Amino acid sequence: MQNFKISSKFTPSDDQKNAIEKIVQGIKNGEKYQTLLGVTGSGKTFTMANIIANLQIPTLIMTHNKSLAAQLYSEFKGFFPQNHVEYFISYYDYYQPEAYIPRQDLFIEKDSSINDELERLRLSATASLLSFDDVITIASVSANYGLGDPAEYKGMVLHLELGQSFSSKFLLRKLVDMGYKRNDNFFDRGDFRANGDTIDIYPAYFNDEAIRLEFFGDELEAMYHFDVLENKKTKSVAKFILYPTSQFIVGENRLKTAIKGIEEELGERLKFFENENKLVEAQRLKQRVEFDLEMMSATGICKGIENYARYLTGQNAGETPYSLFDYYESKGQDYLVIVDESHVSLPQFRGMFAGDRSRKETLVEYGFRLPSALDNRPLMFDEFISKKGKFLFVSATPNEYEVNLSGGKVVEQILRPTGLLDPEILIQDSDNQVEILHDMAKKVIARNERILVTVLTKKMAEELSKYYLELGIKVKYMHSDIDAIERNELIRGLRSGEFDMLIGINLLREGLDLPEVSLIAIFDADKEGFLRSETSLIQTMGRAARNINGQVVMFCKKITRSMQSAIDITTARRKFQDEYNRTHGITPHSATRNIEESLKIEDNAEILTKAKKLEKMPAAERAKIIKELRKQMLEAAAALEFEKAAALRDEIAKMKKL
Repeated sequence: MQNFKISSKFTPSDDQKNAIEKIVQGIKNGEKYQTLLGVTGSGKTFTMANIIANLQIPTLIMTHNKSLAAQLYSEFKGFFPQNHVEYFISYYDYYQPEAYIPRQDLFIEKDSSINDELERLRLSATASLLSFDDVITIASVSANYGLGDPAEYKGMVLHLELGQSFSSKFLLRKLVDMGYKRNDNFFDRGDFRANGDTIDIYPAYFNDEAIRLEFFGDELEAMYHFDVLENKKTKSVAKFILYPTSQFIVGENRLKTAIKGIEEELGERLKFFENENKLVEAQRLKQRVEFDLEMMSATGICKGIENYARYLTGQNAGETPYSLFDYYESKGQDYLVIVDESHVSLPQFRGMFAGDRSRKETLVEYGFRLPSALDNRPLMFDEFISKKGKFLFVSATPNEYEVNLSGGKVVEQILRPTGLLDPEILIQDSDNQVEILHDMAKKVIARNERILVTVLTKKMAEELSKYYLELGIKVKYMHSDIDAIERNELIRGLRSGEFDMLIGINLLREGLDLPEVSLIAIFDADKEGFLRSETSLIQTMGRAARNINGQVVMFCKKITRSMQSAIDITTARRKFQDEYNRTHGITPHSATRNIEESLKIEDNAEILTKAKKLEKMPAAERAKIIKELRKQMLEAAAALEFEKAAALRDEIAKMKKL
């Protein structure tokens, strides 16, 4: 077993060390739930990493959005380079679930675009969990959705060892049963190819390597990894475990049992519709399910197979579906669940089940799905929170729920390794908020620092941007209509000094790490509501806590309860931090963070397309371009630039068709 070992030039500060010791001791004492309150910039991620290293148990880290998950994945890969750090989020670039709108008699077919790299990372996560003990998985809410039975998945693996004897017919059939496709033309993940006594297999969860099997008769004589792009041998192996291409793959006997169960349910449901004189619904259901059954009998899979998950996993109606948690629990040892930004993540996890259930009940009622489709669902919140793992909730603003679960005890991490204080808070009359901010902004810009402004409406963000532009301030706005790539560019542009002020609505809270920002302006701070709640205000203020000149100006006509509470908490922390610095002779300094690379796609394929018609290009030339584009795609995916990787993947797909 490879132990968890941190690689970092830093050591925990006193405040971090205290938090680590308390949480580790709590888990060793059998406490199931604990809460870490860590202020922005206090190094919560480093604390989490040290807790894992101290406990030496597999860990699942969950958060509420993909951007934060990607950031955590990057950080933990850096902390644990020798261990298995995995990434498990939804593998869809685009997903439109099937739905039916009765009042319009409108059925919306399921439509999706799967990101191959994210699918590979998900498969890598489950394969690692079944193979190794030193696994850290960074996951989104996707971890709460149904997966196949881990025991069935593990039972479908192929164990390969030098000296074994296989008939080629058995081996090729086994690969097909595991979901692999024969492809002798263009070798890709999830494919295999056979040439005489040599079989190449590209595991669905590998990045840029495949495995080559060389036989002498029926005996496996040689086995080694090779680079897919260069077709060069990288390392020989004596043993290898090959996992299926999907967590829903099941054995032949289970598949036959599943098909029989689906047929029986179909007969019962058709009888119900006929008794209710719902002939349209009966015909609709009969046509769809019989087609799915034919596909499953012939190929082992069908479109929307997850709707039959209950039969494929052998579970009863209403039983808790298998999920990523079961892959942790199959290891038979303790594991840790860290819920990052728990004040947002837990409410999101709570709301998942109801929305999914409502949509599927309509599909069942009108004959688009069997009632068993209701068991293809995310975990209910009580099922999630009752899992066997030990839970650690992490937030700068934990809710009452997680605090109560933790028995009212909260481990606090108030001091920053940089010595930085919580920002100074200023209160200003909202009558002249635009002019006052303009005067303050000019002073901040003169120091080569940046400003974030949070407003309540898109129109206000756009109009305010236009006004400040006319006054000579370099400013841009950001709201929900702006896509992920452009949003990343805006953050990067602000940090690099392309412009000095960014105006937004609810996009300036969790997950933004902006050391260059020294002034936060909150317009209409007294408009009580979600955007001006105590939690939102504290999170927004935290964006100014990484700069030594950090200030927050709140424009209002009155001080609301939420404002007063946020001010009191921030002021008390600032006082405590200042006293600690004086006592220990600490001089605060601004945080530093590298500016991430741009997500803008400089697409070589587009340049080539303009230069010459692809269809007129010789096949050998196209193959060279595909090889180069594939290399770029894998590099982009490894750097978590999934938008760039997806665009390159689409270009490769176009060229393959030619």
